[in-house]
Amino acid sequence: MNGTREKFTRFIHALQDEICAGLEAEDTKAKFMEDSWERPGGGGGKTRVISGGEVFEKGGVNTSIVHGDLPEAMQKAFKVEAGKFFACGISLVIHPVNPFVPTTHANYRYFELYDEKGNEIDSWFGGGADLTPYYLVNEDAIHFHKTLKKACDTIDDNYYPQFKKDCDKYFWNAHRNEARGVGGIFYDYLRADEKLDKAHYFNFSKAAGNAFLPAYLPLVQKHKDFAYTDANKEWQEIRRGRYVEFNLIHDRGTLFGLKTNGRIESILMSLPPVVRWEYQHKPAQGSPEFLLEERLKNPVDWV
Repeated sequence: MNGTREKFTRFIHALQDEICAGLEAEDTKAKFMEDSWERPGGGGGKTRVISGGEVFEKGGVNTSIVHGDLPEAMQKAFKVEAGKFFACGISLVIHPVNPFVPTTHANYRYFELYDEKGNEIDSWFGGGADLTPYYLVNEDAIHFHKTLKKACDTIDDNYYPQFKKDCDKYFWNAHRNEARGVGGIFYDYLRADEKLDKAHYFNFSKAAGNAFLPAYLPLVQKHKDFAYTDANKEWQEIRRGRYVEFNLIHDRGTLFGLKTNGRIESILMSLPPVVRWEYQHKPAQGSPEFLLEERLKNPVDWV
């Protein structure tokens, strides 16, 4: 295994341990269950799932390190001939019990492509983190974005505005004409060139990944004990429906995994356990639910 592959693999395994430990510490009931799996074509991963907790209704923090012959769907997607690939990454989605705690998602990944002789012909980094609240608290969104910006700024102060904009563009439920949530950062296809080497982008990935817990845990701690009603829970389940719609209609990673015979349990781990769709549901004018939907119609500069 070459240097970047090895370093990124160690990074995501350490980050998986750190994030799982941090989340477990907030939940007095549930622990992560680990499911190790192997990919028939090469490699495997560790899927860790938490469910039925006091704080987290369902969540997953997954790592995968896979390699082998490039599937036909990948050849078409990357516009290359037959060859081999290596991909490693961490992906997580957390669905809380309390409707006043936001759902969150993050992933950080590294990819390499090789020709038929095994020579590397391309490589890139991708990832990001975003926040999906059910009740909008401006201070929460500001904290999340400021924490991610601080991490970006340690590498390049142009990264946050660029990747914040890319996140707003990507996590857009086009069929609903609204954002999935309040965004965060999103980046993809960051390649080394004559100015910036792989070490630069690896260091950026580490900074972004290490910012996840400081960005999210304070929001969990702030809201996990808030009192809520059945109506609040119903609203959470309605908004979860929008989350499912995005993942199954627009999310590139989900669609790519389904088209390339990916591991279904890991791919669909991102979906919440209980979801509601109400015909022509419209929140009352001026209600907190109405104000959330209004805010999601246009991107907001949180920092």
